Amino acid sequence: MADQLAYKPKQGEIPTNPGVYRFRDADGRILYVGKAKNLRARLSNYFAPLHTLHERTRRMVTTAASVEWTVVASDVESLQLEYMWIQEFSPPFNVRYKDDKSYPFMAITLADEAPRVIVTRNRRIPGAKYFGPYPKVWAVHDTIDLMIRVFPIRTCSDASYRKAMATGRPCFPGQIGRCGGPCSMKVTVEEHRAIVDDFVAFMSGGDERFTRELTKRMQESAAAMDYEAAALYRDRLQAIDAVLSKSALVLAEDTDADLFGIAEDELAATVQHFVIRGGRVRGVRATTIEKEIDTSGAELVDQVLQRAYGEASADDIPRQVLVPVMPDDAAELEEWLRSRRGRRVTVQVAQRGRKAELMKTATLNAQQALMLHKTRRTSDYVARSQALTDLQEALGMTEAPLRIECFDVSHLSGTNVVASMVVFEDGLPRKDQYRSFGVPETTDDTDSLYQVLTRRLAHLDRPDEAEADPEPEVTADGEVVTTRKRPRFAYRPQLLVVDGGQPQVAAAARALADAGHPEIALCGIAKRLEEVWLPGEDYPVVLPRTSEALYLLQRLRDEAHRFAITHQRKRRKRDIQSVLSEVPGLGAARIRALLRHFGSVAALRQATPEQIAELPGIGPTLAAAVHGHLAAG
Repeated sequence: MADQLAYKPKQGEIPTNPGVYRFRDADGRILYVGKAKNLRARLSNYFAPLHTLHERTRRMVTTAASVEWTVVASDVESLQLEYMWIQEFSPPFNVRYKDDKSYPFMAITLADEAPRVIVTRNRRIPGAKYFGPYPKVWAVHDTIDLMIRVFPIRTCSDASYRKAMATGRPCFPGQIGRCGGPCSMKVTVEEHRAIVDDFVAFMSGGDERFTRELTKRMQESAAAMDYEAAALYRDRLQAIDAVLSKSALVLAEDTDADLFGIAEDELAATVQHFVIRGGRVRGVRATTIEKEIDTSGAELVDQVLQRAYGEASADDIPRQVLVPVMPDDAAELEEWLRSRRGRRVTVQVAQRGRKAELMKTATLNAQQALMLHKTRRTSDYVARSQALTDLQEALGMTEAPLRIECFDVSHLSGTNVVASMVVFEDGLPRKDQYRSFGVPETTDDTDSLYQVLTRRLAHLDRPDEAEADPEPEVTADGEVVTTRKRPRFAYRPQLLVVDGGQPQVAAAARALADAGHPEIALCGIAKRLEEVWLPGEDYPVVLPRTSEALYLLQRLRDEAHRFAITHQRKRRKRDIQSVLSEVPGLGAARIRALLRHFGSVAALRQATPEQIAELPGIGPTLAAAVHGHLAAG
């Protein structure tokens, strides 16, 4: 493959103005749309030598047959044009979004003569005002039940409303106290509209005003000895408190903001969008993003904000947008949002205080959603079957790898070297067959991997280690107990996976050859570019971004890494405890206190006797003994 693209523009052809560019394939289909403050500087990145490009960017530019651009007057216009073209052409190499459609909304149909409150997943009701989304349908119904006690607005269907207004008889929900619209024959259309306005204002964050007003009315009614009215206002206050307790106050009461927590890996990202009004989290929206080309965190935030507010109404855009990373064109985004909202909007990074804590919560939720997204893909039977078939084809195997073993090496600055083996059968983890290895002497990761695989493969040729059939054993009291030997290493894998690239795969291939098992398939997965390496090959196998096989390999690699790190931490803790237990007068409780305070023997060695003696229960004499023992060791 040539290291330059045939359609690369000549030097000086690309302008330095702001604009939007499009890559097209040979059939004219738009593959990718992007914007730039300086088109020449941005596009030159795509036409760098191919071997220097990220793998997925390289795949896009080699798939394309031409590039074109449109110059605009300002950076804000480039942002608007980019968004419009992405929505129009749905380019396959731009990030793709998958909304979680399970989230319901509360909607108030403001375009109706007598607006009603409903639960819906339809975001396109003309003139409707939406609140949420809510995590579950029952959460919306609970909120509505509490809200109509304070703001009795219409809940009945349009058919019931028309029938009631035509006949003059209250609708059935109105008869049982579940509807407060004009169809209940208790209020006029104008009075009902005023209650609806209060409902919307409360849900938009005006709860403090209504609490003050209801409290004042309750006190006035009680002073006038109108205890029935006072009890009514009391019940409404309790209903307001119940609604507010479902959305805790997380920021200052005058805060209207949207907060975006993002978690990502090489192939996908998840976004948790917290809608904060009046200082309270009023709704949460989850989105999964599938990435096709290399995208930085700042670029991802840029595209998330474009999509979140591209079709939003002015009322849905808050005063403040909180993000984990500031986008490169933050000023242009703020100007774009201001033009849509009609008032000033700021984009900020949540760096300290309660906003930073809430960002941590949103990011944690995003990380869990990303893990769940990947787990669901590998746990689904159809997806697992497809993954095994794809792996068989990609690696040139004669059969699907029903048993896969993945190995990873972990160390702490060259010490405490350990390795892990995780086992997947039929695409699912077999945790009872996970193994961990200690590597006492090694030169580097490849040597450690060779040692571990040699030890593991040696067990394939030992028939005495196969799982034995159950054998009955008669105890002294005559009870018959059936025992089964623990499954061991005698199971033969169809595929070995190592965490790493060419060097690690070469070491694993040498271990297979030396053990006399070249029939076992082997591959490595390199984390940086998610490339799959085969032994003896100069170029990696690049699995498609949406490949189930790639998700399975990622899950194997991540599980092996997690298991290795867990084992290493346990060993380090045992090592620390064994060193400290040799100090006379230092018992288990004091050892735990030292570990909690210093965390490691290395940190203890750097501490002075005075610093050690600061811990409760450890005096100067014992501190000197600990310091001296560690210094001597």
